[in-house]
Amino acid sequence: MAGHSQFKNIMHRKGRQDAVRSKIFSKLAREITVAAKQGMPDPAMNPRLRLAIQNAKAESMPKDNIQRAINKASGGDAENYEEVRYEGYGPGGVALIVEALTDNRNRSASNVRAAFTKAGGALGETGSVSFMWDRKGEIYYPASAGDADKLMEAAIDAGAEDVETDEEGHTVYCAFEDLGEVSKALEASLGEAESVKTIWQPQNNVPVDEERAQSLMKLVATLEDDDDVQNVYANFEVDEETLAKLSAA
Repeated sequence: MAGHSQFKNIMHRKGRQDAVRSKIFSKLAREITVAAKQGMPDPAMNPRLRLAIQNAKAESMPKDNIQRAINKASGGDAENYEEVRYEGYGPGGVALIVEALTDNRNRSASNVRAAFTKAGGALGETGSVSFMWDRKGEIYYPASAGDADKLMEAAIDAGAEDVETDEEGHTVYCAFEDLGEVSKALEASLGEAESVKTIWQPQNNVPVDEERAQSLMKLVATLEDDDDVQNVYANFEVDEETLAKLSAA
């Protein structure tokens, strides 16, 4: 199993239990506002906005909150958010990519650098680790969408590249430039996905032990707790025994 998927599955389960809902909504609203401001405020004419709204609905974000975030894009009080990517190394030589939407680059850079330093890692220059990753599309369906064979068949017909299935659900991967077409084809055969987004997928993963994995999870949790940070990716893998311990912790 890919390290990225292992890690995100653990964080996904823990996030459902522990995350502060208002913080999740704040990040989703920021993405909706940026998407609406960069393109049309109509999701039918703006693919990025359509995906942002879909992901917000998957987190049970109220319709009023979604509409306010869209309206904010055309208001005079809307902040000018910039998309910033940070790259660096964490414990055990694991590479991380951090995506942020911020109205203050200095604040964001300072917070991200402090998190890396506290964890014994180091923030690098843009491009210092991203060459080891591929930009991909990721579409997630819950287990209720069907069994592994059904998802694989639908994914192949839709032009996807790969499917990973576990007890929680199915993750479909496709080429970055094919995300719109693949997600539309899957929706026609399986219904609306729980989430549709672009991700960074590592070309290779770094094996880590339980101690390093815990340190990495703590680092990622710190980064994701920052209001400016939208997504965090790490290229590591753990064996099944360690994975079980981390999931139970």
